[in-house]
Amino acid sequence: MASFHHKGRIRAFEVLFEAEFALAAAATVLQRRQAGEPLGSGDAAFAEDLIRGVVAHRAEIDTRLQKVAPDWPLADVSAIDRTILRVALYELLFNNAAVPSAAVINEAVEIAKRYGSDASRRFVNGVLGTVSRERITQRGSSTTETEEVGGPV
Repeated sequence: MASFHHKGRIRAFEVLFEAEFALAAAATVLQRRQAGEPLGSGDAAFAEDLIRGVVAHRAEIDTRLQKVAPDWPLADVSAIDRTILRVALYELLFNNAAVPSAAVINEAVEIAKRYGSDASRRFVNGVLGTVSRERITQRGSSTTETEEVGGPV
């Protein structure tokens, strides 16, 4: 079953991949894609939010990606996997929408199966699973620290 905003995530991935590959502005690619193959307004707005977010936070996303996968220099990660991970990491780390981590990871793995190599889904799942576990650990630590000083939980 396709998840909510599945088409928007795919559009964001396709636009960001094309923009990087063609050295074009993501906004220009998005406009052209939307004119040629329009999405419904909800998915189109979601794709645009993801694209803007990835572009705005790309340096932070890439830094986090390097920390989580230090054996894989960013230049050595396939452009497809790198783009899938950037979109998913933006959702996990910066998007304030209440999207469960598992849903973001599952969508990224599905996109990796569709567009990537045989190893893509495992790599994407591993990286995003690590980030998700780190976030849970950090939230647990910050809650404990806040409780210890008597602050709001």
